[in-house]
Amino acid sequence: MSKVAVVLAGCGVYDGAEINEAVLTLLSLEQQGAGYQCFAPDIEQMHVINHLTGEPAAGETRNVLVEAARIARGNIKDLAAAEVSEFDALLVPGGFGAAKNLCNFAVAGADMTVQEDFLKLARAFHEAGKPIGLICIAPVMAAAICGEGSSCTVGNDADTAAAIEAMGGRHLVCPVSEARVDVERKLVTTPAYMLAGSVSEAYSGISQCVKEVLALA
Repeated sequence: MSKVAVVLAGCGVYDGAEINEAVLTLLSLEQQGAGYQCFAPDIEQMHVINHLTGEPAAGETRNVLVEAARIARGNIKDLAAAEVSEFDALLVPGGFGAAKNLCNFAVAGADMTVQEDFLKLARAFHEAGKPIGLICIAPVMAAAICGEGSSCTVGNDADTAAAIEAMGGRHLVCPVSEARVDVERKLVTTPAYMLAGSVSEAYSGISQCVKEVLALA
């Protein structure tokens, strides 16, 4: 049975991991016979968003690992403790946390940098020839992880696609129900809530992404 490391970027679409995407990723792994362990970086979130109003919560701080533990029901480990040798693949759900906490794409765009512990781990998976699945906005990190020319998708968002190309990636248009596979780099990506209008639409592409990742493992 394949075992997959799943990296979460907090809890909540606007400042952490997108909860539906995270849960659907775990569900798809179980349905397809794979085991998993969740990880998150032990760092402060970029900021905290009130998900009722969409506005920043002034003066409030939260820890990415502590927040991600909500999704994982406490069964989660510090990203710094992850060992590539213990896993067959890596999966990263989206949400703004991927673009705020795992990297700073949300504020820096094509000039982004990737969080040190996450970049080290993700590159180690790539260098070991183990597949990586990036969901929703997470593919903006594809070239930083897998190198120039990495093919990936965020669906059809023109601005994000242009930023991916500017960072050395190659963007592929993709419907919500599908995933795109860079076979050479063992990289799988799917748009999820970059396009999805419902939980079931997000599930269609995420389950396909998980299927392709496990096929490459």
